[in-house]
Amino acid sequence: MAREEDQPQSYPIPEADEDLLAQCRVETFTAGGKGGQHQNRTESGVRLVHLPTGIVVTAREERSQFRNKAVALSRLRRRLEAMNRTPPPRISTRVPLREKEKRLEEKKRRGRLKALRNPPSSNGSE
Repeated sequence: MAREEDQPQSYPIPEADEDLLAQCRVETFTAGGKGGQHQNRTESGVRLVHLPTGIVVTAREERSQFRNKAVALSRLRRRLEAMNRTPPPRISTRVPLREKEKRLEEKKRRGRLKALRNPPSSNGSE
């Protein structure tokens, strides 16, 4: 039986972006990489840290910090939804009787083949 601590906790996801942003720490950084001076000199990269869960998402694809923040928010929503999703319960299946018999018959056949192998002669001359 699984303990409560082992099961991931479900967090409600706010509908409004402002409410979700209120739960996050927003960090900006220079995106770097390709894109030249605009990316290298302006702080257009956005990192969101969701404080209740500790999930971190970053976005640095766009030239605008505003657009990067929107991309990061949508990524955070997807990650929270994936975390809240519970996997369907596993339905255990039974091995059919015919399959069990077939496996056992194959094992017996293999054992008979191995039993027919001749041990090496002890005198060394063949």
